[in-house]
Amino acid sequence: MEFVNQIICGDCATELRQLPDNSIDLIFTSPPYADQRRNTYGGIKPADYVDWFLPKSEEFLRVLKPTGTFILNIKERVVKGERSTYVIELILRMREQGWLWTEEFIWHKKNSYPGKWPNRFRDSWERLLQFNKHRKFHMYQEEVMVPVGDWAKTRLVALSDTDQIRDESKVGSGFGKNVSNWVGRDSVYPTNVIHMATECGNKSHSAAFPEALPEWFVRLFTQPGDIVLDPFIGSGTTAVAALQLGRQFVGIDVNEAYCDLARDRLSGLQLQLLPTVVREAQETYLNNGSTRSR
Repeated sequence: MEFVNQIICGDCATELRQLPDNSIDLIFTSPPYADQRRNTYGGIKPADYVDWFLPKSEEFLRVLKPTGTFILNIKERVVKGERSTYVIELILRMREQGWLWTEEFIWHKKNSYPGKWPNRFRDSWERLLQFNKHRKFHMYQEEVMVPVGDWAKTRLVALSDTDQIRDESKVGSGFGKNVSNWVGRDSVYPTNVIHMATECGNKSHSAAFPEALPEWFVRLFTQPGDIVLDPFIGSGTTAVAALQLGRQFVGIDVNEAYCDLARDRLSGLQLQLLPTVVREAQETYLNNGSTRSR
């Protein structure tokens, strides 16, 4: 496929037309937020944002595999002390478009700077909205498990009879737990809150996110060899994360300078990874050869 492992310069709503239906395993992107990045992306008014985005998400829906996932990193603007509603409106319109709004992750920015505002506190989180085409999609939860924590060293030593059955909530909420399920576990599934520092170096881009952010979702929703698309690739961070994890990538951006920047980053990385790729190919060849000789 000619589009794989390429940085394409242009409007993603147009450029994606060259991609076949159902060809992408994961879309991870952070588009320009409303009224921001005016010098690089022109700035989209909040009132115009949904209509600007929907032709693009229509193409995302077409190229995404039925088992694939779309992760949208986005956050509302505050204008004159009031939050904009364009993200909420976008979610509703995308559902009408055919998307399932499956989950919402929160990126907690651990190193957000302190500040003072007259009617609110500092922003230290952003949304990561998960959309799917169908309710059954590929998800590899074991790839993002976290340590169980020190609490298990004392809490799980001596279990009561109640700890060894599903103990329903005493307030009638419908929730319950079986504490014995955690015995012997070193790792557990994470929450939908991701605690991660922001990118301190801007990678010559006005809104670069840390490589660890797309990496987490690439691990969760894809396997080696799968194709990851970022239709607002910027400095190439999503493609870098995908390539380092043995996935393929497609990057698109309307800004030619960013396309060149992403290509430079990726060409250097591909040269670094080349010895590994060659070694794995040689091992595959030798294994196949020895099998044939039998």
